Order: sequence, then C-alpha cells, then structure tokens
Amino acid sequence: MPAPRKQEEMEQVTHARQSFDRDLGHLEAEVILMSGLVENSIFNALDALKGRDLELSRRVVEEDERVNKKRYEVEIACVEMLRREAPVASDLRRIVSILLISSELERMGDYAKGIARLSLRMGADAPLKELVDIPRMAELSVTMLKRSLEAFLERDPAAVERMAASLAGDDDAVDELYSRVQHDLFGLMKKSPDNVERATYLLWAAHNVERIADRATNIAERAVFQVSGRVVSISGGVTKVQSG
Repeated sequence: MPAPRKQEEMEQVTHARQSFDRDLGHLEAEVILMSGLVENSIFNALDALKGRDLELSRRVVEEDERVNKKRYEVEIACVEMLRREAPVASDLRRIVSILLISSELERMGDYAKGIARLSLRMGADAPLKELVDIPRMAELSVTMLKRSLEAFLERDPAAVERMAASLAGDDDAVDELYSRVQHDLFGLMKKSPDNVERATYLLWAAHNVERIADRATNIAERAVFQVSGRVVSISGGVTKVQSG
C-alpha cells in the first residue's frame, strides 16, 4: 500500500484533474449554448429577410449582444485556465480550440446581425426576387455548424477527421448556390438600373451566409487540431494538411 503521504498526494492530483475536467466541460457547454444562440440568430435573420419582418430584424440586431457577451465570458475563462493551470499537450490544444471556436461563433453572429441590418435598410418592400437559394445556403451553413461542433465534441481522432472532411462537400454546395445568386442578381441589375440597390442588398446578404459556412469549416479545422495537433485546411472538396 502507498504511504499515507503518497496516498494524499495521489488523491490531490486526482482531485485537481477532476476539477480541471469539470471546468473544461463547463466551457464546452458554454460554447454549445453560444452556438444555439447563433443558430437562432441566423434563422431569424433569414426569416425576417424573406418575410420582410422588420421587428424581427431589429430583435436579431439587439440580441447579438448576448452572443458577444457569451464570447467574452468564454474568452476570459479560457485565459484564466491557461494562467492558473499552465496546461500542455492535448489539454492546451483543447483550451485554445475552445477559445478560437468562440471567436468563430461570435463572427457568425455578426454575419446574422449584418443580414438583419440589410433587411432594415431594404424597408418593408418585397425582395427583388423570391428568396430560395439564400435560405437554402443558410440551411446548409447551419447544418455545417452543427456537424463541426459534433466533431469538436468527438474525442476519436480518426472520427473527427472523417467528420471534418465531410464538410468540404457542403461548403462547395454553399459556394455553388452563392454563384447562382450572384448570376441571377447581376442579370436583374443589367435589365434595369432600378434593380441595382435592392439587388446589392441581397448580394451582401448572400455573402454573409457564405461566410457563415466558411466559419463552420474553420470550427471543424479547430476540432481536428484539438484531438491530433494536425493543422488542416478544409476547402475545395478535400481536407489538406497545412505545412508549418
């Protein structure tokens, strides 16, 4: 049997590890909560744009502050853990990944807020064209966000890399829809100068949704880094290892 002093030291180490894991689990839960706020903002912003609901657009703008607040809470907690625990290896990667993912989510919230502001600038008039491709882009982007966070919570490196790589095809699909939106709106601009302003607002909205999808791939890349230390780039239908 271990000596009493040795036993006490072992218990202290075990307790410290359990406390550390609880703190990390809490941070991960905060990131998932933050992602739920962002997802809600994205869908509300698109619903408001499509239905010309200016009150809902205003609410999206106002509620973005909740996302910003949550991001800074997570950031402060991550920095405090880095200062207090001085983690190494996988623990360090895990905290850094949480920190970076919270930043990506905050930027997604900004894009949703940007769409809501564009909707307010458009006023109560109906959109220049029926919105089909832009909402579809948003649905794909939110699906990518959910799957990237599933990869973030996964602990098996091989499974994480498979999940992350699967997002590349969805990102391509979002890009194809974005190109279609651009083509259609540029065509409407060419037909009449009166279409330019309203078409431009929709182009900006589509660009914001396309950037949301890009941020989702960034989260998947962080998930890969967290479990394996590998730095990858998910684009063009493939996952590539970046050279150091």
